[in-house]
Amino acid sequence: MRPLEGITVVTLEHAIAAPFATRQLADLGARVIKIERPGTGDFARGYDERVRGMASHFVWTNRSKESLTLDVKHPEAREILQRLILEQADIVVQNLAPGAAARLGLSYAALSARKPALIVCDISGYGGDGPYRDKKAYDLLIQSEAGFVSVTGSAAEPAKAGPSIADISAGMYAYSSILAALFERTRTGRGRHIDISMLESLVEWTSYPLYYAFEGAPPPARTGASHATIYPYGPFPAGDGKTVMLGLQNEREWALFCEHVLLDPALAADPRFSSNPKRSAARAELHALIVAAFAPLSAAEVLARLDRAQIANAQVNTMHEVWAHPQLAARGRWTEVASPVGPLPALLPPGAPDADAVRMDPIPALGEHTGAILAELGLDARRIDALRAEGAL
Repeated sequence: MRPLEGITVVTLEHAIAAPFATRQLADLGARVIKIERPGTGDFARGYDERVRGMASHFVWTNRSKESLTLDVKHPEAREILQRLILEQADIVVQNLAPGAAARLGLSYAALSARKPALIVCDISGYGGDGPYRDKKAYDLLIQSEAGFVSVTGSAAEPAKAGPSIADISAGMYAYSSILAALFERTRTGRGRHIDISMLESLVEWTSYPLYYAFEGAPPPARTGASHATIYPYGPFPAGDGKTVMLGLQNEREWALFCEHVLLDPALAADPRFSSNPKRSAARAELHALIVAAFAPLSAAEVLARLDRAQIANAQVNTMHEVWAHPQLAARGRWTEVASPVGPLPALLPPGAPDADAVRMDPIPALGEHTGAILAELGLDARRIDALRAEGAL
């Protein structure tokens, strides 16, 4: 039995933060009923067509869910949603526009008055109050507001993270907060309100540079893929045109690097590079020395030297190389998930020992489960057909 079997989540969600949180609840066995707009559904369904016609974001965050289409502006559809929550839900998750859920009668105050054990998680850009509450908030905008972009990129130009890191951070805090609320409910019998802000989530993840710039101190410099304050720690080209990533953490490793990788043990005592602050200040000189030492070598030969010296290193893999990563294959981390376009590969969630430990049900087609869920609520086929004709479903 999976940890959250018997728990039902009703979610009014779109894009990434809320779907990522609820997909992880589904991974643990929860039943997740996803409310979608008739005809179009979650707008992330239309982001791209890279996965045999399906959107990459949607495939990633929506397996193991049931899709129920409801036009919540239709009075009876809104009544159905209220019934579904009050009769079946343990958890409600929503990341609609600020205030939209409350206007539908889905605020924690309104729902908990009728169902005290209910857990309600609201996810928004800036939180449920404060002067920024009603500002539109997309991932890149929050990366900017949280200061993340200011310390990411090259000296010449800031950059965003490749993945939707603000959404992901908010989704992770929603997920962990919901698990904590479920645990608390076993002791108190009561649910709780969870207010997750993308801004607060990403500022928490950006706390190292925040403290580095404490009380007006200069922030970490933008250094591309290199570490901002430790050197050498970053990418270096090998002679075959490939790039090697390496990192040193202390003076012992610096001496090993000089002796066994650069084959120049005397360099370890060079006063220009005798401490990490000095090496970081002399990056240009040291970079030139390392590149010259690597020039006669292939990336594989550089990595072999680094491994023999027990210096941390990595390849700078492309997305295609990650699909075929030998470590993921050796540990059996890939499984399959069904979808409207056939079986698709899926990475097992970190920590899951094998595919049997997590729920890996299909990615739903839009409205695929509408009829079955409404039948559970007692609506007969004739009424369901009538609601479809009215555009409520």
